Amino acid sequence: MTDLLVFAAAEEEGGSFLVTPSVGLMIWTLLVFAISIYILGKVAFPRIAEALDKRQRAIEESIDASERTRRQADELLAEYRERLAEARAQADEIVARARKTGESQEAESLAQAARKREEMMEQARRDIQAETRRALQEIRREVADLTVAATEKVTRKSLTADDQRRLVDDALSELDFAALSAGNER
Repeated sequence: MTDLLVFAAAEEEGGSFLVTPSVGLMIWTLLVFAISIYILGKVAFPRIAEALDKRQRAIEESIDASERTRRQADELLAEYRERLAEARAQADEIVARARKTGESQEAESLAQAARKREEMMEQARRDIQAETRRALQEIRREVADLTVAATEKVTRKSLTADDQRRLVDDALSELDFAALSAGNER
């Protein structure tokens, strides 16, 4: 009741009773505050603390998961870099082997071409020598026939086979066939 009287007196004075509190109002305020704190401590604070703990655990788990993910990503990155280095080394090795194989095949081709050229040159030399021998034989026959014909005309008689052979051998011995064959080889 005294509060009502204070309230009525305060209203009459034109001020608010809350601005000029009385001892009774303070006690009731403290009592309501203590009851509110007790109810909050029994009902709300444990739930709030539980929610905060859950939130803290979720954040810690999220941090742990992100740390594990980062470690895994680092491991994968290291593995990727290692594989990339291996791939580059293998590619370099393949290129080096291909280059080496190409160079050896080129050298082998050049050597084979040189051997083929030498074989062709040797065959050409053999052909030239055979042709030269054949031409010399033909020239010898021609010289022999001309010698026999010239001798018959000069002597106006026919020679016997022995006389022809002797004259041909003499004429052939006077001819220098080595000089003829040397001139043909040039």
